[in-house]
Amino acid sequence: MNVVRNLVQSLGIRNLRSATDLNRAGLIQNKDIDSINSIAQSLPISITPHLAELIEENTSSDPIARQFVPDLAEATISPEELQDPIGDNTHSPVPGVVHRYPDRVLLTPVKSCPVYCRYCFRRDVVGSGLLDQAALEAALDYIGKHREIWEVILSGGDPLILSTRRLANIIDTLDAMDHVEIIRLHTRVPVADPGRINQSLVNTLKRKTPIYVALHCNHARELSPKACTAIALLVDSGLPILSQTVLLKGVNDDPDTMADLMRALVRNRVKPYYLHHCDLARGTSHFRTAIATGQDIMRRLRGSLSGIAQPTYVIDIPGGFGKVPIGPNYIKSVDDNNNWTIKDWKGQCHQYPDVN
Repeated sequence: MNVVRNLVQSLGIRNLRSATDLNRAGLIQNKDIDSINSIAQSLPISITPHLAELIEENTSSDPIARQFVPDLAEATISPEELQDPIGDNTHSPVPGVVHRYPDRVLLTPVKSCPVYCRYCFRRDVVGSGLLDQAALEAALDYIGKHREIWEVILSGGDPLILSTRRLANIIDTLDAMDHVEIIRLHTRVPVADPGRINQSLVNTLKRKTPIYVALHCNHARELSPKACTAIALLVDSGLPILSQTVLLKGVNDDPDTMADLMRALVRNRVKPYYLHHCDLARGTSHFRTAIATGQDIMRRLRGSLSGIAQPTYVIDIPGGFGKVPIGPNYIKSVDDNNNWTIKDWKGQCHQYPDVN
Protein backbone atom coordinates (compact mmCIF):
# COMPACT_ATOMS: atom_id res chain seq x y z
CA MET A 1 0.00 0.00 0.00
CA ASN A 2 1.61 3.28 -1.11
CA VAL A 3 -0.33 5.14 1.59
CA VAL A 4 1.49 3.14 4.27
CA ARG A 5 4.88 3.67 2.68
CA ASN A 6 4.20 7.41 2.33
CA LEU A 7 3.04 7.66 5.95
CA VAL A 8 6.13 5.97 7.33
CA GLN A 9 8.43 8.08 5.20
CA SER A 10 6.65 11.37 5.94
CA LEU A 11 6.56 10.80 9.70
CA GLY A 12 10.08 9.43 9.85
CA ILE A 13 8.93 6.41 11.87
CA ARG A 14 10.21 2.89 11.53
CA ASN A 15 7.14 0.88 12.59
CA LEU A 16 3.42 1.48 12.92
CA ARG A 17 3.02 1.43 16.71
CA SER A 18 -0.31 3.01 17.59
CA ALA A 19 -3.96 2.99 16.65
CA THR A 20 -3.45 6.48 15.26
CA ASP A 21 -0.71 5.20 12.95
CA LEU A 22 -2.97 2.39 11.78
CA ASN A 23 -5.85 4.79 11.19
CA ARG A 24 -3.74 7.25 9.21
CA ALA A 25 -2.49 4.34 7.11
CA GLY A 26 -6.07 3.31 6.37
CA LEU A 27 -5.79 0.04 8.29
CA ILE A 28 -8.46 0.75 10.92
CA GLN A 29 -11.47 3.08 11.04
CA ASN A 30 -11.51 6.32 13.02
CA LYS A 31 -14.32 5.04 15.26
CA ASP A 32 -12.18 2.10 16.39
CA ILE A 33 -9.12 4.07 17.57
CA ASP A 34 -10.04 4.11 21.27
CA SER A 35 -10.98 0.40 21.31
CA ILE A 36 -7.78 -0.58 19.52
CA ASN A 37 -5.71 1.49 21.95
CA SER A 38 -7.38 -0.40 24.79
CA ILE A 39 -6.57 -3.75 23.16
CA ALA A 40 -2.95 -2.66 22.77
CA GLN A 41 -2.64 -2.56 26.56
CA SER A 42 -2.47 -6.37 26.59
CA LEU A 43 -0.38 -6.80 23.43
CA PRO A 44 1.56 -3.92 21.85
CA ILE A 45 1.07 -2.81 18.26
CA SER A 46 4.04 -3.02 15.94
CA ILE A 47 3.99 -3.53 12.19
CA THR A 48 7.16 -3.06 10.17
CA PRO A 49 6.95 -0.89 7.04
CA HIS A 50 7.94 -3.95 5.01
CA LEU A 51 4.95 -5.99 6.18
CA ALA A 52 2.59 -3.02 6.09
CA GLU A 53 3.35 -2.51 2.42
CA LEU A 54 2.27 -6.10 1.73
CA ILE A 55 -1.25 -5.39 3.02
CA GLU A 56 -3.86 -4.95 0.31
CA GLU A 57 -6.76 -2.51 0.38
CA ASN A 58 -9.37 -4.97 1.71
CA THR A 59 -7.89 -5.28 5.18
CA SER A 60 -10.84 -7.21 6.62
CA SER A 61 -9.88 -10.32 4.68
CA ASP A 62 -6.22 -9.69 3.94
CA PRO A 63 -4.08 -12.51 5.43
CA ILE A 64 -1.24 -10.14 6.35
CA ALA A 65 -3.50 -7.57 8.01
CA ARG A 66 -5.39 -10.26 9.88
CA GLN A 67 -2.20 -11.45 11.54
CA PHE A 68 -0.84 -8.06 12.63
CA VAL A 69 -3.58 -5.40 12.70
CA PRO A 70 -5.44 -5.55 16.05
CA ASP A 71 -9.04 -6.76 15.88
CA LEU A 72 -11.84 -5.77 18.23
CA ALA A 73 -12.44 -9.51 18.72
CA GLU A 74 -9.31 -9.59 20.91
CA ALA A 75 -11.37 -8.01 23.69
CA THR A 76 -13.44 -11.21 23.93
CA ILE A 77 -11.90 -13.69 26.35
CA SER A 78 -13.33 -17.21 26.08
CA PRO A 79 -13.62 -19.34 29.26
CA GLU A 80 -11.11 -21.91 28.03
CA GLU A 81 -8.41 -19.34 27.24
CA LEU A 82 -5.39 -19.04 29.51
CA GLN A 83 -2.86 -16.40 30.51
CA ASP A 84 -0.03 -18.95 30.16
CA PRO A 85 -1.51 -21.40 27.64
CA ILE A 86 1.50 -23.69 27.22
CA GLY A 87 2.77 -23.63 30.81
CA ASP A 88 5.99 -21.64 30.40
CA ASN A 89 5.82 -20.44 33.99
CA THR A 90 5.41 -23.97 35.32
CA HIS A 91 8.72 -25.02 33.76
CA SER A 92 10.84 -21.90 34.34
CA PRO A 93 13.58 -22.75 36.89
CA VAL A 94 15.19 -19.31 36.49
CA PRO A 95 14.05 -16.16 34.64
CA GLY A 96 14.63 -16.46 30.90
CA VAL A 97 14.72 -20.27 30.83
CA VAL A 98 11.93 -22.74 30.09
CA HIS A 99 13.03 -26.35 30.69
CA ARG A 100 10.08 -28.48 29.61
CA TYR A 101 11.91 -31.38 27.93
CA PRO A 102 14.93 -33.21 29.41
CA ASP A 103 17.43 -32.53 26.62
CA ARG A 104 16.54 -28.99 25.53
CA VAL A 105 15.68 -25.59 26.93
CA LEU A 106 14.18 -22.35 25.72
CA LEU A 107 16.28 -19.25 26.37
CA THR A 108 14.44 -15.92 26.06
CA PRO A 109 16.97 -13.07 26.26
CA VAL A 110 14.58 -10.50 24.78
CA LYS A 111 10.85 -9.80 25.07
CA SER A 112 10.52 -7.52 22.05
CA CYS A 113 9.58 -8.42 18.48
CA PRO A 114 9.78 -6.47 15.22
CA VAL A 115 6.08 -7.20 14.74
CA TYR A 116 3.45 -8.47 17.17
CA CYS A 117 1.31 -11.35 15.94
CA ARG A 118 -2.22 -10.87 17.24
CA TYR A 119 -2.56 -14.57 18.13
CA CYS A 120 0.66 -14.60 20.21
CA PHE A 121 0.58 -17.18 23.03
CA ARG A 122 3.01 -15.01 25.04
CA ARG A 123 0.87 -11.90 24.57
CA ASP A 124 0.88 -11.16 28.32
CA VAL A 125 4.67 -11.07 28.60
CA VAL A 126 6.06 -9.82 25.28
CA GLY A 127 6.76 -6.14 24.82
CA SER A 128 9.75 -3.93 25.38
CA GLY A 129 12.72 -5.07 27.37
CA LEU A 130 15.73 -7.33 27.62
CA LEU A 131 16.63 -9.90 30.20
CA ASP A 132 18.98 -7.89 32.43
CA GLN A 133 22.64 -8.87 32.52
CA ALA A 134 22.46 -10.58 35.92
CA ALA A 135 19.43 -12.63 34.88
CA LEU A 136 21.03 -13.52 31.54
CA GLU A 137 24.19 -14.70 33.29
CA ALA A 138 22.09 -16.78 35.70
CA ALA A 139 20.18 -18.33 32.78
CA LEU A 140 23.40 -19.21 30.96
CA ASP A 141 24.86 -20.57 34.20
CA TYR A 142 21.81 -22.83 34.58
CA ILE A 143 22.37 -24.19 31.06
CA GLY A 144 26.06 -24.69 31.72
CA LYS A 145 25.42 -26.70 34.89
CA HIS A 146 22.76 -28.95 33.36
CA ARG A 147 24.76 -31.23 31.15
CA GLU A 148 21.70 -33.12 29.97
CA ILE A 149 20.86 -30.09 27.83
CA TRP A 150 21.70 -30.97 24.23
CA GLU A 151 19.85 -28.15 22.43
CA VAL A 152 19.24 -24.51 23.31
CA ILE A 153 16.41 -22.67 21.57
CA LEU A 154 16.69 -18.88 21.46
CA SER A 155 13.26 -17.30 21.36
CA GLY A 156 11.42 -14.56 23.17
CA GLY A 157 10.51 -12.08 21.75
CA ASP A 158 12.64 -12.39 18.65
CA PRO A 159 16.37 -12.97 19.23
CA LEU A 160 17.32 -11.54 15.84
CA ILE A 161 16.37 -8.03 16.95
CA LEU A 162 19.25 -8.13 19.43
CA SER A 163 22.37 -6.19 18.52
CA THR A 164 25.00 -8.27 16.78
CA ARG A 165 27.32 -7.77 19.77
CA ARG A 166 24.77 -8.98 22.33
CA LEU A 167 23.68 -11.93 20.19
CA ALA A 168 27.32 -12.88 19.56
CA ASN A 169 28.07 -12.87 23.29
CA ILE A 170 25.18 -15.23 23.99
CA ILE A 171 26.10 -17.58 21.17
CA ASP A 172 29.79 -17.51 22.15
CA THR A 173 28.86 -18.63 25.66
CA LEU A 174 26.64 -21.45 24.40
CA ASP A 175 29.21 -22.46 21.79
CA ALA A 176 31.79 -22.96 24.54
CA MET A 177 29.58 -25.50 26.36
CA ASP A 178 30.60 -28.91 25.06
CA HIS A 179 27.28 -30.52 26.06
CA VAL A 180 25.26 -28.02 23.96
CA GLU A 181 25.44 -29.54 20.49
CA ILE A 182 22.62 -27.64 18.75
CA ILE A 183 21.46 -24.02 18.89
CA ARG A 184 18.14 -23.04 17.35
CA LEU A 185 16.91 -19.49 16.67
CA HIS A 186 13.18 -18.82 16.35
CA THR A 187 12.47 -15.68 14.36
CA ARG A 188 10.15 -13.71 12.12
CA VAL A 189 12.83 -11.20 11.08
CA PRO A 190 13.54 -12.60 7.58
CA VAL A 191 9.90 -12.06 6.56
CA ALA A 192 9.03 -9.11 8.84
CA ASP A 193 12.16 -6.98 8.53
CA PRO A 194 14.42 -8.63 5.93
CA GLY A 195 16.86 -5.72 5.85
CA ARG A 196 18.20 -6.84 9.24
CA ILE A 197 19.58 -10.00 7.64
CA ASN A 198 23.06 -8.99 6.50
CA GLN A 199 26.54 -10.43 6.29
CA SER A 200 27.49 -9.20 9.76
CA LEU A 201 24.58 -11.12 11.27
CA VAL A 202 25.37 -14.20 9.22
CA ASN A 203 28.98 -14.12 10.44
CA THR A 204 27.69 -13.97 14.02
CA LEU A 205 25.64 -17.11 13.46
CA LYS A 206 28.47 -19.22 12.05
CA ARG A 207 29.94 -21.20 14.91
CA LYS A 208 31.35 -24.61 15.76
CA THR A 209 27.99 -25.55 17.22
CA PRO A 210 25.43 -26.03 14.42
CA ILE A 211 22.82 -23.27 14.39
CA TYR A 212 19.38 -23.91 12.94
CA VAL A 213 17.00 -21.06 12.09
CA ALA A 214 13.28 -21.69 12.67
CA LEU A 215 11.35 -19.25 10.51
CA HIS A 216 7.82 -18.32 11.55
CA CYS A 217 5.74 -17.85 8.39
CA ASN A 218 1.98 -18.32 7.91
CA HIS A 219 1.16 -17.25 4.36
CA ALA A 220 2.94 -17.40 1.01
CA ARG A 221 2.60 -13.63 0.55
CA GLU A 222 4.97 -13.13 3.47
CA LEU A 223 7.69 -14.56 1.23
CA SER A 224 8.22 -11.31 -0.66
CA PRO A 225 11.23 -10.81 -2.95
CA LYS A 226 13.12 -9.06 -0.13
CA ALA A 227 12.26 -11.86 2.30
CA CYS A 228 13.43 -14.47 -0.21
CA THR A 229 16.73 -12.61 -0.62
CA ALA A 230 17.22 -12.58 3.17
CA ILE A 231 16.45 -16.30 3.40
CA ALA A 232 18.86 -17.05 0.55
CA LEU A 233 21.66 -15.21 2.37
CA LEU A 234 21.15 -17.40 5.42
CA VAL A 235 20.89 -20.65 3.47
CA ASP A 236 23.82 -19.84 1.17
CA SER A 237 25.92 -19.26 4.28
CA GLY A 238 25.26 -22.82 5.40
CA LEU A 239 22.54 -22.14 7.96
CA PRO A 240 19.71 -24.69 7.69
CA ILE A 241 16.21 -23.20 7.97
CA LEU A 242 13.05 -24.89 9.23
CA SER A 243 9.60 -23.34 9.24
CA GLN A 244 6.89 -23.03 11.84
CA THR A 245 3.33 -22.14 10.83
CA VAL A 246 0.26 -21.53 12.98
CA LEU A 247 -3.09 -22.71 11.64
CA LEU A 248 -5.19 -19.53 11.60
CA LYS A 249 -8.81 -19.02 10.62
CA GLY A 250 -9.06 -16.57 7.75
CA VAL A 251 -5.34 -16.75 7.00
CA ASN A 252 -4.35 -20.27 5.95
CA ASP A 253 -7.18 -22.62 6.99
CA ASP A 254 -7.79 -24.19 3.60
CA PRO A 255 -5.76 -26.84 1.75
CA ASP A 256 -4.87 -24.72 -1.30
CA THR A 257 -3.55 -21.79 0.74
CA MET A 258 -1.54 -24.12 2.96
CA ALA A 259 -0.15 -25.99 -0.04
CA ASP A 260 0.91 -22.71 -1.66
CA LEU A 261 2.78 -21.77 1.52
CA MET A 262 4.54 -25.11 1.88
CA ARG A 263 5.62 -25.10 -1.77
CA ALA A 264 6.89 -21.53 -1.45
CA LEU A 265 8.90 -22.45 1.63
CA VAL A 266 10.50 -25.47 -0.02
CA ARG A 267 11.22 -23.42 -3.14
CA ASN A 268 13.20 -21.10 -0.88
CA ARG A 269 15.04 -24.07 0.68
CA VAL A 270 13.11 -23.89 3.94
CA LYS A 271 12.01 -27.29 5.32
CA PRO A 272 8.46 -27.24 6.73
CA TYR A 273 8.70 -28.36 10.35
CA TYR A 274 5.59 -27.70 12.46
CA LEU A 275 2.02 -26.69 11.74
CA HIS A 276 0.81 -25.52 15.16
CA HIS A 277 -2.80 -25.67 16.25
CA CYS A 278 -3.53 -22.17 17.57
CA ASP A 279 -2.92 -22.04 21.33
CA LEU A 280 -5.56 -21.13 23.91
CA ALA A 281 -4.17 -17.64 24.44
CA ARG A 282 -6.57 -15.02 25.74
CA GLY A 283 -8.49 -13.10 23.10
CA THR A 284 -7.60 -15.40 20.20
CA SER A 285 -10.75 -17.48 19.67
CA HIS A 286 -11.40 -15.72 16.34
CA PHE A 287 -8.19 -17.31 15.03
CA ARG A 288 -8.76 -20.92 16.13
CA THR A 289 -10.13 -23.62 13.87
CA ALA A 290 -11.44 -27.03 14.86
CA ILE A 291 -8.76 -29.70 15.14
CA ALA A 292 -10.70 -31.63 12.48
CA THR A 293 -10.06 -28.73 10.08
CA GLY A 294 -6.32 -29.08 10.53
CA GLN A 295 -6.51 -32.85 10.14
CA ASP A 296 -8.44 -32.49 6.91
CA ILE A 297 -5.86 -30.03 5.57
CA MET A 298 -3.05 -32.43 6.44
CA ARG A 299 -4.90 -35.33 4.81
CA ARG A 300 -5.25 -33.35 1.60
CA LEU A 301 -1.61 -32.20 1.68
CA ARG A 302 -0.48 -35.82 1.96
CA GLY A 303 -1.90 -36.51 -1.49
CA SER A 304 -0.92 -33.27 -3.17
CA LEU A 305 2.53 -32.35 -1.82
CA SER A 306 5.95 -33.95 -1.82
CA GLY A 307 7.10 -35.48 1.43
CA ILE A 308 9.70 -32.73 1.87
CA ALA A 309 6.85 -30.17 1.97
CA GLN A 310 4.90 -31.89 4.77
CA PRO A 311 4.87 -30.24 8.21
CA THR A 312 3.89 -32.13 11.36
CA TYR A 313 0.55 -30.94 12.74
CA VAL A 314 0.97 -30.51 16.50
CA ILE A 315 -0.80 -29.15 19.55
CA ASP A 316 0.90 -27.78 22.66
CA ILE A 317 -1.02 -29.39 25.51
CA PRO A 318 -2.21 -26.69 27.94
CA GLY A 319 -0.43 -26.75 31.29
CA GLY A 320 3.07 -27.34 29.96
CA PHE A 321 2.80 -31.01 28.98
CA GLY A 322 4.50 -30.47 25.63
CA LYS A 323 3.77 -30.83 21.94
CA VAL A 324 2.19 -33.94 20.41
CA PRO A 325 1.27 -34.77 16.80
CA ILE A 326 -2.47 -34.59 16.12
CA GLY A 327 -2.55 -35.28 12.39
CA PRO A 328 -4.94 -37.75 10.79
CA ASN A 329 -4.52 -41.42 11.67
CA TYR A 330 -4.14 -43.74 8.70
CA ILE A 331 -3.88 -47.10 10.45
CA LYS A 332 -5.86 -49.24 12.89
CA SER A 333 -5.67 -52.81 14.16
CA VAL A 334 -8.53 -55.00 12.98
CA ASP A 335 -7.96 -58.35 14.74
CA ASP A 336 -5.79 -60.27 17.21
CA ASN A 337 -3.48 -61.62 14.49
CA ASN A 338 -1.66 -58.34 13.93
CA ASN A 339 -3.57 -57.52 10.79
CA TRP A 340 -4.01 -53.84 10.12
CA THR A 341 -6.22 -51.64 7.98
CA ILE A 342 -4.32 -48.78 6.37
CA LYS A 343 -6.10 -45.87 4.70
CA ASP A 344 -4.41 -44.14 1.77
CA TRP A 345 -4.58 -40.40 1.06
CA LYS A 346 -7.65 -40.92 -1.14
CA GLY A 347 -9.53 -42.52 1.76
CA GLN A 348 -9.40 -46.08 0.40
CA CYS A 349 -8.62 -48.86 2.90
CA HIS A 350 -6.07 -51.64 2.46
CA GLN A 351 -5.23 -54.70 4.54
CA TYR A 352 -1.69 -55.17 5.81
CA PRO A 353 -0.48 -58.41 7.50
CA ASP A 354 2.02 -57.59 10.24
CA VAL A 355 4.61 -59.81 11.91
CA ASN A 356 3.12 -61.96 14.72
